[in-house]
Amino acid sequence: MPSSVRLGYPAAAAVFAIGMAGTTLPTPLYGLYREELGFSELMVTVVFAVYAVGVITVLLTAGDYSDRAGRRPVLLVALLLSVGSAVCFLLEGGLPLLFAGRLLSGFAAGLFSGAATAAVLELAAPDARSRAGFAATAANMGGLGCGPLLSGLLAEYAPRPLTLPFLVHLALLVLAALLLFALPETVAEREHRPRLKPQGMVVPPRVRSLFAPAALAGFAGFSLLGLFTAVAPSFIAETLDVRNLAVSGVVVFSVFLASTAGQLLSPRVGARRALPYGCLVLVAGLALIAGALLLESLPLLICGAVTGGTGQGLAFRAAVTSVGTAAPDAQRGATVSAFFVVAYAGISLPVVGVGAMAVWLGLRPAGVIFTAVVALLATAVGLRLRRVAAAEAA
Repeated sequence: MPSSVRLGYPAAAAVFAIGMAGTTLPTPLYGLYREELGFSELMVTVVFAVYAVGVITVLLTAGDYSDRAGRRPVLLVALLLSVGSAVCFLLEGGLPLLFAGRLLSGFAAGLFSGAATAAVLELAAPDARSRAGFAATAANMGGLGCGPLLSGLLAEYAPRPLTLPFLVHLALLVLAALLLFALPETVAEREHRPRLKPQGMVVPPRVRSLFAPAALAGFAGFSLLGLFTAVAPSFIAETLDVRNLAVSGVVVFSVFLASTAGQLLSPRVGARRALPYGCLVLVAGLALIAGALLLESLPLLICGAVTGGTGQGLAFRAAVTSVGTAAPDAQRGATVSAFFVVAYAGISLPVVGVGAMAVWLGLRPAGVIFTAVVALLATAVGLRLRRVAAAEAA
C-alpha cells in the first residue's frame, strides 16, 4: 500500500499541527482574561507555566508509551485531552478552570510530541523520510504559531472573542480525529494496556559532555518562545500601546514561523556549526527585542521575533540531532526526552520570573532584564560550543 503510506504522513502532520495549535490558542486572550477575572501579570505567567508542568510530567512518565501501546491510541488520548482543555476555557469559570485547561493542554502536547513525530516519520516512504522529518518539525512549530494567529484574528474581528476560538478548535479536533482513524497503525507489536514506566532523567555518561551545553541552548531558545507565548501580548498592548489582538497573534506567529525556517536551514549549516551559530543569532534577536522595548517600536519587536526565532530553530534542531546521534541506541528516546525536559523548563521558569518582576518593576524593565539574562546564557553557551567545534575540527 505505497500510495496510502505516501498520503499518510501529511495527514499525520495535519493531526499534529491541529493538536499543537490548541496549546497556544489562549496566548492573545490573556489580556481579556485579566480584565474579566482581575488577576496580575504574574498570574498570567503562572497559568502559562502550568502547561509546561503537564508536558514535563508526560515526558518523564509516558515518553515511550506509544512505542508499546501504538501511535493511534496515544494520539486519540491526546486529542481527547485537547477537547477537555478547550471545554475548560469555554466554561470560563475562573482561575481553577484556566489552570485545568492549561494542564490538560500540557498533557496533550507531551503525548503529541513523541507519538505524532514518530507517526509522521513511520508513515513516510523510505525515499520521503527527509521530507517527513521536516513535515513533523513544521507541524510542531507551525501548529504552535497558528494557534495565536487563529485566536487573535477571531478575537479581534469576530464576535464572542473568548468563545469562538475554542469552538473553531473543537471543530478542527473533530477533523483531526477523522484523519487519525483513516491512518494505519505503524506499531506492529503492541502491548494490551501497557503499564506506565516512569523513566526520569536519563543522560548516559558518554553524552553528558555534549548534553549540558546542548540542553542549555535549548533552555535559552525555549525561554524566548515562552516570552512570546506568555508575555508578548501584554508587552504589545501595555508597552507599545497596540491593542489589536490580531497584531499580537501575528507577532507570536512570526517567531514560530522563523523557528521553522531556522530548523529547515540547520541541516544545511551542519549540526557542529548550527548549534553555536544558532545561539549567537538568538542573542542578536534578544538584543533587538530589548531595543524594541526601550524604544517602544513594534517593527523592531517583529525583527527581534524573526531573528530570535531563526536562531532558536537553528540551534534547536542541531541540539536534538547532536544529542540523539550521540546517545546509545537503547537509551536514545530517553535521552532526547531528558533534553526536552530541560527545554520545557526554559519555556516556563524564566517567564514566571518576568511576571514576578513585572509586578514590582513594570513590564518594560522586566522584559529588558529577561532578555539580558537569556542573552548572557546563550552567549556563554554559543562561545563554549564554538570552542568545542574548533577543537574537534583541529
